[in-house]
This record gives sequence, structure tokens and C-alpha cells, in this order.
Amino acid sequence: MSSSAVYLNELGVICALGADRAQVREGLFAAQPGGLHDNDTLLPGRTLALGEVQAPLPDLADLPVALRGRNNGLLDAALGQIREAVDAAVARFGAERVAVIIGTSTSGIGESEHALRTYHRDGVWPADFHYAQQEMGTAARFVRERIGSTGPAWTISTACSSSAKALSAARLLRAGVVDAVVAGGADSMCRFTVAGFSALESVSAVRCNPFSVNRSGINIGEGAALFLMTREPGPVRLSGWGESSDAHHMSAPDPQGRGAIDAMQQALDRAGLAPAQIDYVNLHGTATGHNDAMESQAVAAVLGTQVPASSTKPLTGHTLGASGAIEAALCWMTLADNPDQHLPTHWWDGQADDALPALALVAPGTRAAQPLQHVLSHSFAFGGSNAVLALARG
Repeated sequence: MSSSAVYLNELGVICALGADRAQVREGLFAAQPGGLHDNDTLLPGRTLALGEVQAPLPDLADLPVALRGRNNGLLDAALGQIREAVDAAVARFGAERVAVIIGTSTSGIGESEHALRTYHRDGVWPADFHYAQQEMGTAARFVRERIGSTGPAWTISTACSSSAKALSAARLLRAGVVDAVVAGGADSMCRFTVAGFSALESVSAVRCNPFSVNRSGINIGEGAALFLMTREPGPVRLSGWGESSDAHHMSAPDPQGRGAIDAMQQALDRAGLAPAQIDYVNLHGTATGHNDAMESQAVAAVLGTQVPASSTKPLTGHTLGASGAIEAALCWMTLADNPDQHLPTHWWDGQADDALPALALVAPGTRAAQPLQHVLSHSFAFGGSNAVLALARG
């Protein structure tokens, strides 16, 4: 190999903030928070603020029934934004030298819910449903067939760290197994996840309020982000990553943040960075009691309390298996598509929880004093599955 450096050359993204990179960037740096909308139909009897994608998705009617569905529609919308570059990579390197690594957690659960409702109403299964739509592996299979690659195609499902872990596909590039990777993630809205988090008393009816003493839970969101990764220089470099599994509890993080600390330190070590070199942290920031408490301790332990930090989930909702890729996309924009050097705002009520370390949460309108060079993005999932990405200006 000529270089062990790995670059995020191209980005396609769709989420509650918008249907493409320009719209998402505009929402990310807007003067007021957007993205979320009230929904009173997904969970009967409750109105919830949700991060639903409002734009129409591509028509997948030309594909086999097993590859249709909203999850793959979101992937197709993100893929379409980088398709020219991906097709060029397949042509240049060969189909067998292009991998597809996708993170997801809901896959086609929403299609299964629709099929069951239709069956109970009409007594027959809908013709536009296939059991394979709900399989986790469908996501990578869909993208691989869409671009015509024959290299490795894997779907990762580790809850909310899924698509952050997908970006550790950098290993395949560093090892010389492939020359390009389409990596990222997608998750689509479904009643199953909204009801599940609601049963855990972890869902907020209004825009979430991370790190506030008044925080009351998450907003579920949906979306997709895909990167074309190669060893060829590009606007953003994936300089490091860290992964850990603390297995403290099925749904609660280790309160001391030991797994998060381990993942953060791995990312710094792999990137060859000292804590003082980090210019910004995109926090996991779910606005749940346990996660925010753990994460603030981990940040204070590894980076101190002066590094600018924010949670962007009040803008996108918690997109679950897609969150790692979508938040990496927001970091990509912060580094490479941000001439005014804005920092993503931390939208909250400003009422700090005195029981937590006082992090330097980004106020509206804040700009970096110097050009941004290095950022971290955190993803901390159920079961103690932790992933941290270090991104650098290319």
C-alpha cells in the first residue's frame, strides 16, 4: 500500500434536517433548531416530537420485492448523492475491490408492521411485502446490488453504535483487502422502536434536552448517511477509531463510563492525537439520565471540560443504528463544508445539572477561533457497545 491513511472522499446524507447535504448543512448551522415534527399517529394516545424525513424517497419498484422498503429508500437517497463517484470507483478499481459496510438496527421492521396491520384488516398478506425485507443483511445487499460491486458486503447491527462501527471498515483499506468502501448506515421510523423506548420511559414528548437537569429522554429519528472511503486524499480523513464493549447492563451504560473512556482513548491513540488537539466533540447526548451522566464523566476524564461539545440529536432525533454515520456526516460538514468555522450548537434549556461535570456546551452562533482540524464523534449503545470516531481535516 502507498499509504495507510483513509479518507472520507464523498458524503451523501438524508435526515430530519433535509434531503441532501446542502439542506442538512443549512439546518445544522441555522440560528434556530429545526428538524423535528410532532407525530400523534405512530404511538396511539401520545403526541411525540420525532425526527421524520419529510422528503419523498426514491421509487424502488424496479427492484425485487425483497429489496424494497423505507430503510432501503433512505439508503438509496443517500447513495444517489454520491453515485457518480461510487460508479467511478467501481470502474477504476474493479467490482471485486469495492466493499459495502452498512450499520442498521430497524432494517425492515416498519414494513413488517404494515404487513401485519394489512393482514389483520384484510385477511391477506400484502403483495408488496417479502419476509426478507426485515432481515438485517438486506441493507448491505441492497447497496451492493445497486452499485454492482462484488466485494465484501456486511451489515452491522450493534444498536446505536452500528454505523459508527461500519466506518471501521477502514481496516479493509489499510489491510489492502479492497480499494474503496461504501460505508455508513440507515434506520427508518417504526412503531416497534418508539413503543420500546417509551416502555423504558426514555422518550420525550418535546424536543430533547441533553445534559439539562430537566432532561426527560430521546426523540426517535430516521435517516441515512453514506461515505465513499478510499486511500486517495479527500476533504476529511478518518484518522482514528475506538471500540469497546463494557457489557455493564442490557440497556444502561457503565455509570463510570469505563467503556466510553476506553473507546475515546483508542480513537486518540490510533489517530496519534493528544486530548488538547481535539477542537470539537459531537456527543452521543441522548438526553437520558444515565447516558448523559456517564458521557459527561467520560469526556471530563479524557478531554477535560474546556473542549467545545454539543449533541445534535435535538435536530435529527436519535436515528439509532444510523446515528453514528449521520453524526459523522455532521462532523464531516463541520470540518470540510464550513467556511465560517461555525460549531454545531448545543440546543437545550441552559439549565445545567450540577451533578454532572460542566462541559463546554456550544452556544448559538459560536465560531472556532482557529480553523478546525480534529473532531471526535461518540456513539454509545445498549449493551455497552461503544464506538468513537476521530475525523481530521483532509
